[in-house]
Amino acid sequence: MKKSLIYDNQQTLFGAKEIVGFGSDDWYVKEIERKTANEIIANNHYSKKYFNNSLIHLGVYINNELLGVLQYGHFLNNSSAKKIVEGTTDGEFLELNRMWLDDKAQRNSETKAISYSIKYIRSKFPRIKWIQSFADERCGCFGIVYQAASFSFYGEHLATFYTDGEQFFHNIQVTASREKAGTQVKDRSKLQKVELRQFRYIKFIDSRLKEKCLLKESPYPKHYNGD
Repeated sequence: MKKSLIYDNQQTLFGAKEIVGFGSDDWYVKEIERKTANEIIANNHYSKKYFNNSLIHLGVYINNELLGVLQYGHFLNNSSAKKIVEGTTDGEFLELNRMWLDDKAQRNSETKAISYSIKYIRSKFPRIKWIQSFADERCGCFGIVYQAASFSFYGEHLATFYTDGEQFFHNIQVTASREKAGTQVKDRSKLQKVELRQFRYIKFIDSRLKEKCLLKESPYPKHYNGD
């Protein structure tokens, strides 16, 4: 099945149609409303929280059924980008903030959705040069989907989270004075502090920027749960 960019049916004032997705007739990613994406993530993602600063909201459609969501946007701390890629400027980078796919989606659908979403971003937002994402121990994985999508691996670090026994909350959600990532934690008295490993992956849409990365690339960590 031929894969291609998907355009809005309506033309803009300048005569060109707007890019809204990428894929084939039976498997594609396409822009959806922020509210819809947030609701799906809140109901299904392992964190049970959406990220307020997401900018791009894509639905994953398989046989015309909405079976997943990807949300791209700002970093928790955008100023940290300059410590990752030398000379990078605001508007040149994104983070894959949230991704969820229904269990009905076939194996390897996560990697396929990421690949299609990057093709959409490359075409619609040519200023974006690189994309960062993390895998962490909350979902019990080391980032196999990013490895399959040809992201580069830049090591791991310990991040502080808090848990009530059912959900995990990032340190920022617990300590920030304003809401930054979904629902801010209100009752902190019953939370237990834990440290979890996070695994950093970067996809360089502009391959020339890989030479300017200030982090050391490492071999992929081994797969998890025997995969």
